[in-house]
Amino acid sequence: MHIHNISDNNSILNTFISEMRDKHIQKDAMRFRRNIERIGEILGYELSKSLQYEPINIQTPLGTASEFIATDNIVLCSILRAGVPLHNGLLNYFDKAENAFISAYRHHKHNPESFEIVVEYLACPDLEGKTLILADPMLATGQSMVATFEALKPFGKPKAVHLVSVIGAQEGLEYVAKHFSADTHLWIATVDAQLTNKGYIMPGLGDAGDLAFGQKLQN
Repeated sequence: MHIHNISDNNSILNTFISEMRDKHIQKDAMRFRRNIERIGEILGYELSKSLQYEPINIQTPLGTASEFIATDNIVLCSILRAGVPLHNGLLNYFDKAENAFISAYRHHKHNPESFEIVVEYLACPDLEGKTLILADPMLATGQSMVATFEALKPFGKPKAVHLVSVIGAQEGLEYVAKHFSADTHLWIATVDAQLTNKGYIMPGLGDAGDLAFGQKLQN
């Protein structure tokens, strides 16, 4: 797997990540969502450098200009619900992309320290021969990303797969690297060293879904 950790080089991205982590600033849900969206735009821009391009001629008011335009047929797939603002950021740049949505959540069977990933709602176009961008803000254990990709397989085989996340744990990166093909690309804003015993990224930022959309009811 090709891993692109954008925080390896300092940029304005640092500001957006620091605001998402800050327990005082993140209380502003609208700003939290907007920061995820802006990070999605940055990751989308970096990802776009790896796409295929072809030249076209464009008629301007004064003459003809030659430009290179991406030719990939892109499908954006986001994991609900925290993935919505990240999806919007990517869609701002890949505005002609098709869209897919899937719900994947942790189901704790017996105790809070063990869980399985349950996939329920799924809406997806044909993926055969297309470029799939699979987005989930938090890459903790990596199980959600793998379970989602497995659920998408009946819709066809993409020609290329890109994973997009805001914050990941090293353990999660290692897990997805084992379960995705070697030519898969992971685009991530920053990586933390460890997980808690409940599978949450440490130091992370908390529950991205709750911070973006409010606390969910517990079953």
